[in-house]
Amino acid sequence: MADEPLVLGIETSCDETGVGVVRGTTLLADAVASSVDEHARFGGVVPEVASRAHLEAMVPTVQRALDQAGVTAADLDGIAVTAGPGLAGALLVGVSAAKAYAYALGKPLYGVNHLASHICVSQLEHGRLPEPTMALLVSGGHSSLLLTEDITSDVRPLGATIDDAAGEAFDKVARVLGLGFPGGPVVDRMAREGDPEAIRFPRGLTGPRDPEYDFSFSGLKTAVARWVEQKRRAGEDVPVADVAASFQEAVTDVLTRKAVKACRANGVDHLMIGGGVAANSRLRAMAEERCERAGIRLRVPRPGLCTDNGAMVAALGAEMVRRGRDASALDLSADSSLPVTEVSVPDPHGAVHAHAHHSLGGGA
Repeated sequence: MADEPLVLGIETSCDETGVGVVRGTTLLADAVASSVDEHARFGGVVPEVASRAHLEAMVPTVQRALDQAGVTAADLDGIAVTAGPGLAGALLVGVSAAKAYAYALGKPLYGVNHLASHICVSQLEHGRLPEPTMALLVSGGHSSLLLTEDITSDVRPLGATIDDAAGEAFDKVARVLGLGFPGGPVVDRMAREGDPEAIRFPRGLTGPRDPEYDFSFSGLKTAVARWVEQKRRAGEDVPVADVAASFQEAVTDVLTRKAVKACRANGVDHLMIGGGVAANSRLRAMAEERCERAGIRLRVPRPGLCTDNGAMVAALGAEMVRRGRDASALDLSADSSLPVTEVSVPDPHGAVHAHAHHSLGGGA
């Protein structure tokens, strides 16, 4: 195991300051500082608040991860960081910190893709990713179907959200039902007490002429809001648990149906589900049932590794080092709309810019 690359990963694409330490495919530390409570009163993530929270949390969270892993910064073989996609200001904090650590320690820097990191985190629990693997990533900002031929260089989008992502729809429906923010966990909890067949909500983009692998949850969200509004206008009680269960059923039905269809059409027998919504209990159960019927092996990380975390970034960084992929330049930029086809941001000059700067190395 000592021969495997030891990498520290930094993730700041949204409201979690995540720092992970990974050796090969072994997770040594996963430290997270979340600013979710600071956003709750606004009913959503406020980019400026998130950026300031990352600034305050960065150095102590890095130190906590190194202590947890029982390693020093000097032991590292590389620093990986989410370069995009995400909130521009939030990404900048992580990228700037990673550049500072890489420069001070004389270590290579790897700017990696947030979505590809969500796929690679599976290696920390289930061993190396089979290639090809189909990945269904579902979070507050993304719902994507990705064919992964090589996790370090070849991730192909088959379909994506054309409006509201699944996680966004959970937040909005939770707000309509007065359940608070973030919506995912609370809707999941409430749905367990409801009847998923109580209300037949629409399944977006499932018609014969619709794009095969794209997702749309905006119409579903509106249908739920209208249904609730009609009940309230008529002076009737809203069956919150039934609405939550029926809404959740509509989302998970579409996600799993399209994912299994994509696996079959592309001859892929492994499906990986990641992103924050992958923590949803109904999505996990339905995916398991449908994959079993279709003869597909399902890989879903434990809930703590589905939400944004530094471990997933470190996992992809370690894979980059292991396969000898090019490092990034120290003038790496954050890119809020980095396409998933760019798994990493290599140095355009082809050289590893990891200047040893020993006078700064001791305290980093």
